[in-house]
Amino acid sequence: MTILNQDNAILMVVDIQEKLLNAVFNKEQVEKNAAIISKAASILGLPVFITEQYPKGLGATVETIKGNYYFEKTSFNALEDAELLNEIEKCERKQIILMGIETHICVHQTAAGLIENGFEVTVLSDACGSRFKEHYEAGLDCIRANGAQIKPTEMVLFELLKSAKHPNFKEIQALIK
Repeated sequence: MTILNQDNAILMVVDIQEKLLNAVFNKEQVEKNAAIISKAASILGLPVFITEQYPKGLGATVETIKGNYYFEKTSFNALEDAELLNEIEKCERKQIILMGIETHICVHQTAAGLIENGFEVTVLSDACGSRFKEHYEAGLDCIRANGAQIKPTEMVLFELLKSAKHPNFKEIQALIK
């Protein structure tokens, strides 16, 4: 795994929907950091893929997160939808920044699917959640064991920027509060 590169990265948001978000133990942290990385992805021009688990019952993605591509799903591994994998591959980028709910189910299985398909996966530890802290921690442990990197949002932002001379440095820095 290498340092993230703005020209080779995609942001993938897994099921950060109102009903699911309200059930996680770290709701405020997930909501805050998901909004920060979503805004940063927009500023930096990263493609943003958003999945929604059964939106008819669980609602849409929270308002603060915007994407380029939206996919409805019922499988826990988002890549079970061949259309999603096809769209990701069309971007010709190999680094996936992954966040979402629930860490030990959909994020874990999607991370495994991405790794199996040859992507470098970085999971945002502070933009993922589960109902219970133990499940969240177990999910991150399995994701790491499968070969993904686990990093906080701020670390990822500065990897993408590389330098204080980046043209968007001040704009991205302003997102961090």
